[in-house]
Amino acid sequence: MPICVAATAMQRMAHPEGETATVRATKSHALRMKNFDTEELAFSSKQGYGEDSGLAVYVSQAIDASITWEDIEWLRGLTSLPIVAKGILRADDAKEAVKRGVSGILVSNHGARQLDGAPATIDVLQEIVAAVEGKVEVYLDGGVRKGTDILKALALGAKAVFVGRPVLWGLAYQGEDGVKEVLNILKEEFKLAMAL
Repeated sequence: MPICVAATAMQRMAHPEGETATVRATKSHALRMKNFDTEELAFSSKQGYGEDSGLAVYVSQAIDASITWEDIEWLRGLTSLPIVAKGILRADDAKEAVKRGVSGILVSNHGARQLDGAPATIDVLQEIVAAVEGKVEVYLDGGVRKGTDILKALALGAKAVFVGRPVLWGLAYQGEDGVKEVLNILKEEFKLAMAL
């Protein structure tokens, strides 16, 4: 199924089990989740790992906020793991990201929270897919609410979509079971859209 669960912060504000409930729900649907490794998350939730460690302060001081294209090349030199650039909304940026060595592009406007004037991701998807000329996979994040949204994204060239807010709504409604229900609805709507 071409659905992934997007990284969303503070899931415990929606439900006491937070990310743990979401991971369990995604595993039951055999979907991917873009947050933590599931084993690491399961271990940390049992152990209270990292609580009050001050790690957030250390990390925020250790990372330079002025990210440049050279950082992709630097990261590529450190790992053979896939690097996916998130937040690409323009064809020229997509081309540059490919030139710098990314393995994929996640077309995202970050939920339109950072810049309220950012374009809808579905509106720029086709031009970004064309710009990368099949050299890397392209994913879509943002605005996916129905199965027809998934179908449209795939028709415009996305390999898969990432879903964030609907998962949080399901989590707030009924925890793990709520997330399962949201994912089930999306899957069934997508199947129906494909059949039509």
